[in-house]
Amino acid sequence: MNSIKKTAGKMDTKVLFSTLWIVVMINMAYADILSLHIPGILEEVAKTSVSTGAPIPQLMLGGAIMLEIPIAMIFLSRVLKYKLNRWANIIASVITIAYVVGGGILYPHYIFIATIEVVCMLLIAWNAWKWTNPEG
Repeated sequence: MNSIKKTAGKMDTKVLFSTLWIVVMINMAYADILSLHIPGILEEVAKTSVSTGAPIPQLMLGGAIMLEIPIAMIFLSRVLKYKLNRWANIIASVITIAYVVGGGILYPHYIFIATIEVVCMLLIAWNAWKWTNPEG
């Protein structure tokens, strides 16, 4: 069985989801890498730590957990069965959109990259919502 099924010129839904999650993950990584070059960003992390009462290592763990969702969805989108796959993509999209928007910074690079991420995740959620069972 071919990993990319083409029917009527349409990409296989699982491949579409996995590909969009790859785009989201790469954009999230680059947003973080570019943000590290902003003068004073590490001081902002320290202020967030003080204002939330969470030590910096716990904040970083929280960020790592949130970044793991798109990483996991790259794989899970390809292997999960229809019903679980559909709901996992919807739920993961909603959670990740909240993280991207809620944890964002108001710098032009971040707004641009976050917009791409959100559009991709909206496409995932929309396609998952509309997805009908391929087995019938």
